[in-house]
Amino acid sequence: MPSSTGTHACAAYVEMRREGTGKNACATPRMNSGEGTVPRTPCITLITDFGTTDHYAGTMKGVILNINPDVQIVDICHQVAAYDIFEAAYALVQSYRFFPPDTIHLVIVDPGVGTTRRPILASAGHHRFVAPDNGVLSLLFGREEDVKVRHITADHYFLNPVSSTFQGRDVFAPVAGWLSKGVQEEKFGDSITDYAQFTSPKPKRVGENLIKGMALKVDTFGNLITNIGPQDIPELFAENPPPFRIIINNREITRLNLAYSMGRASELFAIVGSSGYIEICTNRGSAAKLLRANRGAEVGVIIGSGPAS
Repeated sequence: MPSSTGTHACAAYVEMRREGTGKNACATPRMNSGEGTVPRTPCITLITDFGTTDHYAGTMKGVILNINPDVQIVDICHQVAAYDIFEAAYALVQSYRFFPPDTIHLVIVDPGVGTTRRPILASAGHHRFVAPDNGVLSLLFGREEDVKVRHITADHYFLNPVSSTFQGRDVFAPVAGWLSKGVQEEKFGDSITDYAQFTSPKPKRVGENLIKGMALKVDTFGNLITNIGPQDIPELFAENPPPFRIIINNREITRLNLAYSMGRASELFAIVGSSGYIEICTNRGSAAKLLRANRGAEVGVIIGSGPAS
């Protein structure tokens, strides 16, 4: 049976959501109207799997700055696992909406570099996105309703010659640079609708009291981020939530906390993280190691004290 702390945490989370003070209250950021402010400096963000020990990320910045010395470049992440399109897609969808409108997001995780895969330019939610057409924008497409995508074919904006192994430098970075200079999107190529897109895994309700999901990611701290959110198990966030069990690799978690520091050392507990998903954590330790679990691990949530049915 879960402790009363878990029940209180559920109720407190509901109250925080009502008041707009919880950590997930910022999930849809509010932007300043812009009245009385100076024009924004153009901004380009970078997400890559290049790491920081090679020259690749820095070289792309140099290309951008040669085109527009006044642009602001922000590194979101260069430590995406090599070739991991889903991880890059997740990093993008968790970050892009916290940047100012008209920000250009450059996403380069490109295992198909040098092949016939297309470079694309997408616009959605008052942002622009430059990326290979390999599904890396899929989670963005799933979140935004009004999406427009173009196949980038205007090669006079590219560096010449175009490398078959480093098109982040020769194709994608120049396009982002020229976008930041004010070149209109239609100048880069025609609209397309057959862009690559994968379906994000969704939790499923099995029977009356069992929800099955999976681990989407293990973060740097060892927190296991699931694909299950409060909307998938509203019972736990009602005024009087029932007992629950979260099961991963035959281990049971029965406690829901509001903060990481509320857990004891080596104790496994759940929390609703800043991503909006339920995370499995331990205070100042790695839940993933304790559970011997990684991305893709099955996560079950049983509502009530009885068996799954």
